Amino acid sequence: MPFSYEVDPQNIEQESFRQIRQLTDLSGLSREQQQVVMRIVHSVGIPEVAGAVRFSDNACENGLAALADNAPILCDVEMVKQGITKRMIQQPPYCYLNDPEAIALAKTTGETRSMAAVQLWKEHLAGSVVVIGNAPTALFRLLELIEQGGERPALIIGMPVGFVGAAESKDALWECHRQLNIECITLLGRQGGSAVSSATCNALLRCIRGEYY
Repeated sequence: MPFSYEVDPQNIEQESFRQIRQLTDLSGLSREQQQVVMRIVHSVGIPEVAGAVRFSDNACENGLAALADNAPILCDVEMVKQGITKRMIQQPPYCYLNDPEAIALAKTTGETRSMAAVQLWKEHLAGSVVVIGNAPTALFRLLELIEQGGERPALIIGMPVGFVGAAESKDALWECHRQLNIECITLLGRQGGSAVSSATCNALLRCIRGEYY
């Protein structure tokens, strides 16, 4: 049974983003913001998701500068870490979810491992790019740390997914980012996940390399 389909990877990508531009409302967005939104749409296949993406005033600028300077990338789960394109970064992202210290701390406190792992971010947090795609509790804990005087990352990509706390954690990030003096990119509502959060980081990394669609 013969099938007819495109096999050239460059043609597939170019046609994908041609269709995304045609189907997605990108009005009012900067060039870099458009790249981020298109990558998010590409990762979920739903053009309408573009309407739920939010950028703080200097989110892209801060993220681009930090990533260009080889800032630490902090991830809440391994799937986010693995989704960041390795050829575009000079050092591996950090993820402490399976670190023995995080596991022990979570057992002691009765909290999620994602929350406990955030405690291990502290030495890398200043000027970092934080990518949260799975755990609302990690995002809440990070906001608590910053509110308590912790170091500020250059950018928070906050896109946890799910039904318990996901929408609320992103609402909290968006509502308090000016008060806490932090830059962020988020996707409001229950949608999110490892793919969209790592795609957002990858979009910024591609912009640094001049890869625009």
